[in-house]
Amino acid sequence: MIKKIKLRTLLIGGVITLFFLLLIGRIFWLQVIDNDFWKEKALDNFGRQETITASRGTISDRDGDVLAMDAPAYTIAVNPRVIQANGLEDEVVKGLNKVLNKDEEELRKIVRAKNKEGEYHVYREIGLEGWKVNEDKKNEIVQLRDELESQLRAEGKVPDSGISIITDKKRVYPQNTLAAHVLGYTDRDGVAKDGFEKYFDNELKGEDGFAKYQSDKKGVRVPSADEVYKPAKNGKNFMLTIDDTIQYYIEDAMREAYEKYNPLSMTVIAADPNTMEILGMANMPTFDPNEYWNTPDMANFYNHAVMSTYEPGSTFKIVTLASAIEENLFNPEAKYMSGSIRAGGRTHYDVVPWGWGEITYLEGVKRSSNVAFVKLGYEMLGKERLKQYINAFGFNEKTDIDLPGEVVGQLNMERDIDISTVPYGYAVSVTPIQQIAAVSAVANGGKLMKPQIVKQIEDPNTGEITKIAPEVVRQVISPETARETGEYLEQVVADQKHGSGRLAYIDGYRVAGKTGTAIKGDYRDRNKVVASFIGYAPVDDPKIAVYVIIDEPNVQAGGGEAAAPVFQKIVSQTLNYWGIPKNESKEKSGEKNNSSASTERKAPKLEGMKVSEVKTKLLAEGFVFETLGKGSTVKQQYPPANEPIEAGQRIYLLTEENDKMKIPDLRGESLRDALEVLNLMKVKVHVQGEGYVVDQKEGTENGKRVVYLTLKPAEDTVKKDKSSSSDGAKANEKNGKE
Repeated sequence: MIKKIKLRTLLIGGVITLFFLLLIGRIFWLQVIDNDFWKEKALDNFGRQETITASRGTISDRDGDVLAMDAPAYTIAVNPRVIQANGLEDEVVKGLNKVLNKDEEELRKIVRAKNKEGEYHVYREIGLEGWKVNEDKKNEIVQLRDELESQLRAEGKVPDSGISIITDKKRVYPQNTLAAHVLGYTDRDGVAKDGFEKYFDNELKGEDGFAKYQSDKKGVRVPSADEVYKPAKNGKNFMLTIDDTIQYYIEDAMREAYEKYNPLSMTVIAADPNTMEILGMANMPTFDPNEYWNTPDMANFYNHAVMSTYEPGSTFKIVTLASAIEENLFNPEAKYMSGSIRAGGRTHYDVVPWGWGEITYLEGVKRSSNVAFVKLGYEMLGKERLKQYINAFGFNEKTDIDLPGEVVGQLNMERDIDISTVPYGYAVSVTPIQQIAAVSAVANGGKLMKPQIVKQIEDPNTGEITKIAPEVVRQVISPETARETGEYLEQVVADQKHGSGRLAYIDGYRVAGKTGTAIKGDYRDRNKVVASFIGYAPVDDPKIAVYVIIDEPNVQAGGGEAAAPVFQKIVSQTLNYWGIPKNESKEKSGEKNNSSASTERKAPKLEGMKVSEVKTKLLAEGFVFETLGKGSTVKQQYPPANEPIEAGQRIYLLTEENDKMKIPDLRGESLRDALEVLNLMKVKVHVQGEGYVVDQKEGTENGKRVVYLTLKPAEDTVKKDKSSSSDGAKANEKNGKE
C-alpha cells in the first residue's frame, strides 16, 4: 500500500515537474527565441496609423484671383440610438429638414435605422444634402444641436442630441460657372473630371502622408522611439493665362447672344496673338462645377473649343489670302468677274449668285466673294502650294494645348471638286483652337505659336516657381505678308459699305477680321448654319484675337450679323479695360499720342500724290477709300485734307478730269457725302427721299450728265442690308458657303 502511494506521488510529481519544464521552455521560446515575431505582433496590436491628407493645388487666373481651391467642409451625421433614447425624432427631423432641405420621410428612415439584430444604429450620414456642407450650413446645424442639448439639460437628461459634424474639405469654385469648361471639376469622391482638373490631376492632387505611433489599449498616444512620420506633399498651385475679367466679358456677351439666337451651342476663345496665351475660353450651354450633379445634359460639359470640329466657312479665307500674298499672287487692284465660276468640275457661286459685276480682288475680300478665293486658291496657288500652307498653319495636327480631349480637323484634298472649295472653307474641318492659332500667326508677324493655358506653376512644398514661356512652332509667312494681310482684313471691318464684318467695327481702334457662315448638312436648308467671326485688334499692334462660333442660331443670321457683334463687345470692353489708347489722335507733327488727346480722325492730305503711294498709305492707316478714274495721280479728294472723318467713312480719290470719270456706286452713302462727290465731278443731282442712298440712275440733261438718287431712312437701309448681306441671307444654295 505504502509502495503504491509512493509510486503515485512520484508519478504526479513527475508530471508536474514536466509541466513546469514545458512551461518554462515555452516562455523561453517566446521571450528569447521568437522575440522579434511577438514584438511585431504587439506593435501591430497597439500601433496606430493616421493618414495626413494632402491639399489639392489651387488654380488661379493670371492676376492671382482664385478659380479653384480646397475649402473646409462638413458632413452631417446622426446617432439613431441616442435620438430614439432621448425622444428627439420629431425635433431632429424637422430641424434637419429646415436646414438641409432633405425630405422628412427620408430623414425618418435614417433616424430609425436598425441593424440585423434589431438594434438602432449609432452612426448614419444624411446623404447628399448633408455631405460636405459649407460653413453657413454647419453653423445652422451647430445652432440646432445646441438648442436640442439645452432642452435635454432642462429635462435632466444627458445633453446629447445625436447630431454630429465631421470636419472635412471639398473642392470649391468661387466664381461658379466662370471658365467652367477650362477648369472641369472634381466629383464627390475627389476624383478629377474633365478640364484642367483632369489634365493636371497628378500634379494637383499631391501625395498623402502618414503618421505611425504606439498607443495604449485606450488609444492614447505613447511616446516611442519607433514613431514614423511622413509629411503630406501638397499639390502644386497653377496660375493660368486666363484673365477672369476678360472671361467675364466673354461669358456676358455670349449669354446675350445665346438668349437671342438659342443655338445648339456657342464657343468663344480669346488669346494674346503674340504669345498665344489663352485670355478666355467659354462654351454655352455651361455648368456650375460646384453643383455639377444638377447639370441637365451631359453635352453641357463638352468643351467645343478643343473637342469639336467645324467647317469654318469664310473665316478660312484668311489662310488662302495670306498664302496668296506670300506667293506674290494677290493684286488688290486686279479685277475679275464676280457671281460664279466653273472650277474643279462644279460651279461655285458668290453669296449673291448674280455677283457685283467686275470688281477688284480687294473688294472681293471685303464682300467675302467665293469666286475671288477659288481663283486665288485653286487657280493661282494650286493644290500642292495650298496644301503646303494649310499644313504650315497647323490644320493637320493638334495644337497640344494643355487641356484634355483635343481632336484634330480633317482636310479633303484628293478630288478636284474638293480642292476647288477648300479655299473658301469647304471640304475642311477645323477645331476652334486650331483656327485662332492660325489667325494669330497672321496677327503676330507670321509665327505659329503653341496655345498656352498655364502661366506658372508653384510647388508649395519647396516654394519653387516655374514660369512657362511662349513656344514658337514655326514661321509660316513673312512679317511683311502678315502685315499686308492684316491691312486687307481691316478693310473687311472698316468698310461700312462693302465690308461683311462691319458690325465688328470699334470706334477709335483698327480692327481686322473675317466673317463665316457655313451651312450644315443639306445646303438647301439655311436654317442650319455655323455663324462665326474671327479677328484681332489693334491691327498695328495686336493685343487680342477672338474667335466666335454660333452653332445653328434659330434665325437666318450669318457670321456678320450674329457673331461679329459678340466679337465687337468683347474686344471693345477688353481694350478699354487694358487702357489701350485710341489711335486716331496721332498728328502729322509727330507728337506722341496720349489718352487725353482728342480722338477725332481727320482726312490726310493726298492731292498731288501718286495713286500707288496713296493706296499704301491709306491701307496702312486703316482708311476706307475708293479710286475714281484711271489716272496715276490724285487730282482731288473727298473729304478734303484735315476734315474730320466719321467711323467707316470712305475717302474718294479723283484721278482724272471730271467729265472722263465713271460715276461711283454711291449706295449706302449719306446724302451729304454723295452730293460732295458728285459736285466734285461736276455732275448734276436729283434727289428723292431722305437718309441714305439705296438706288442711283444716270442720265443726261442738256448734254450734261445727271444722277438720280433715291434715299431711304437708316432703319430701312439696315433691314434691306440684312436681307441681302454678303454674309448670309441670299447664300449659294449649291455650296452653302459665304
